[in-house]
Amino acid sequence: MKDTICKVVSTWICEEAEAFSGVISVTGNNGVLYQQAIGARNKAEDLPNTIETAFGIASGTKLFTGLAICKLIDSGKLSLEDKLCDLLAFDLGKIDKRITVSHLLTHTSGVGDYLDDEDDDVIEKITATYERYPVHLWTNLEYYLQLFTHLPPKFEPGERYGYSNTGYILLGLVVEAVSGCSYQNFVTDEIIIPNNLTHTGFYRMNQLPPNVAAGYTKNEETGEIRTNIYDTPIVGGSDGGIYSCVEDLDKVWRAIVANKILSPEMTGAFLSPQIQRDNEDDERYYGFGLYYFKDEDNEEKIFHYALGCDAGVNIFTAYFPKLGITASALGNLEDVEVIPLMYEIAELLYDN
Repeated sequence: MKDTICKVVSTWICEEAEAFSGVISVTGNNGVLYQQAIGARNKAEDLPNTIETAFGIASGTKLFTGLAICKLIDSGKLSLEDKLCDLLAFDLGKIDKRITVSHLLTHTSGVGDYLDDEDDDVIEKITATYERYPVHLWTNLEYYLQLFTHLPPKFEPGERYGYSNTGYILLGLVVEAVSGCSYQNFVTDEIIIPNNLTHTGFYRMNQLPPNVAAGYTKNEETGEIRTNIYDTPIVGGSDGGIYSCVEDLDKVWRAIVANKILSPEMTGAFLSPQIQRDNEDDERYYGFGLYYFKDEDNEEKIFHYALGCDAGVNIFTAYFPKLGITASALGNLEDVEVIPLMYEIAELLYDN
């Protein structure tokens, strides 16, 4: 299997040779099946990416937020049916008072989104948002409230799936209200430290530790490459922005399935599909902070995954439960989409 994985990934890398910069890792129960680091974490000084390099994982952070909420449910401090309006003391403006924790976790709340992936002009809108609200000020979750409490609902709570960054910011605020500490500190104390994630954290973009990759964007008109320091919040929040490396993500998946983070009952719920994403023919589902793929024609072919795409970030991390294999691709250039590689790896693993 090692040789086959190497062939598939190497072929993909060759096709994307001029665009991909990052680390790709596939690991089984007995060790590494494939790993390669490509490109530079710091282009100006030509410092190469290494297997240990940490990358921003953008919305992959929602995996950690889902775990944080589920830990609070496990401890009896929270329930899926708790209403948001009963948990938060803030003026929530136009946010529907019927929204529950479950709605937020599964992207079925319908809350107006400050960064709406369903908008055709989402890039232009987020650029305008950053111009109005400079990214160096996005240091705490309360700051985000002004971005969305005035927005009308997109749909009725529970009506459908609609990916929502606002929903996960609200979940972070719930973590803070229930735990009594900041979202970032809760995730650090309850998930990062206990599971020995040595190169994972909410690093400030102007204070990065050693061996952390800068994210790079390209000016479409001039072709110039620049870092993403003015294109993403200075410190990650509950909807995105944590940094991690392939080894730590492997540890996270294995800690989840070994019930080291959540109780067996809560782990089962966490790893279960909760809502079908788009339509009844879609094989992709969403759970409590992660995606779930299942092939209706092959019950063995399932996998869990998290994705992240932002300025200077393009990543996936996946777990294949029937095989005990994790796969992650962490990139610090946005030009290349790594999601197709995930599906190629999935096809390979289940066809052999």
